[in-house]
Amino acid sequence: MALAELLPEPTSPSPAFETGGALTIDLDAIVANWQALCGLIHTSECAAVVKANGYGLGLEAVGAKLVQAGCKTFFVADLAEARRLRAHAPDAVIYVLNGFSPEAGSSFIEIGAQPVINSTTELAEWDAFVAERNWRGGAALHVDTGMNRLGIPVEEGVALAPRVQTANHGFTLLMSHLACAEIPDHPLNASQIRLFKEIHSLFRGVPASLANSSGIFLGDSACCDLVRPGAALYGINPVPGRPNPMQSVVQLSGRILQIRKVDRGGTVGYGASWTAKRPSRLAVAAIGYADGLARALSGVDSAQNNGIAVIAGKRCPFVGRISMDLICIDVTDLPDGAVHRGSVATFIGQGISIDEVAASAGTIGYEILTRLSPRCHIVYRGA
Repeated sequence: MALAELLPEPTSPSPAFETGGALTIDLDAIVANWQALCGLIHTSECAAVVKANGYGLGLEAVGAKLVQAGCKTFFVADLAEARRLRAHAPDAVIYVLNGFSPEAGSSFIEIGAQPVINSTTELAEWDAFVAERNWRGGAALHVDTGMNRLGIPVEEGVALAPRVQTANHGFTLLMSHLACAEIPDHPLNASQIRLFKEIHSLFRGVPASLANSSGIFLGDSACCDLVRPGAALYGINPVPGRPNPMQSVVQLSGRILQIRKVDRGGTVGYGASWTAKRPSRLAVAAIGYADGLARALSGVDSAQNNGIAVIAGKRCPFVGRISMDLICIDVTDLPDGAVHRGSVATFIGQGISIDEVAASAGTIGYEILTRLSPRCHIVYRGA
């Protein structure tokens, strides 16, 4: 008998064991967050912003789940995202925030997407395109009320207002973007709301949209006809400084590869930037900045807010520089035997929120979410 016949048939390992990190995404929690926001508005439609690959969590999976829940309007950054979303949202209204370019005009028709017009130059190009192609897909007009990023100035918006008195004017939405909605008492909020209401009064019959996630919590005056939540859908707190009304959506974890001892005075990681002040036990986990674990969370001697992981139910600090594929965690205070090779460390979840991680890294939850790597083994709950 041949040797090959005596050997067991090869089996493929579980995908979870082929990667160091695991990212669990709760689609039901995203839907629950969308429904909670729907419940806060009275006369408005609740859309969903799914740009940046659904804030890093998978445009197709997130979009399909929200369509199933009843969401009818979506906002993406570019046409590539619109194309991906259209395959899972055949009847939805899809707005492309980065606007129109003549070179990509035919794609708007093919996909059935609508550009957000951000300048009078874009508007002229859009008008020439739809006249040539005799297409009536419509577009949103973005008026800048104080962000000073994209959007036409208010005075140009006023000059365009008489256009809505003509047939086939082409505007399906008038929108602007709040700059400081997460700071409720910031004076720019009241200024932008007032300006937007004034200009919207000149565009009678055209639905209006101003509020983002935090803007919804400013009240009905900011909500208009359509609200555009993004971050809140994915569990980021839309009301900083107050309890988060949103459900947690993601959990990031990594397998522990090794437990090692470090003597007092020993250093850890690149640059020898952390020094043991006592004999220590460290867990080395198979996850690093290539998986989206921000390097700013490194546990260095000079750090004020080292990152943390939950291991065996206890919060344990990072030690040493986070490297591309590995992170060291101080488990000295865990009981002997509580952690071993193959144990799991949790970096987001189990009481560690996106916002806490962001604050420790000196950034915002948006950046943390969108940097989570597809290199991780991804598990969707509620798919």
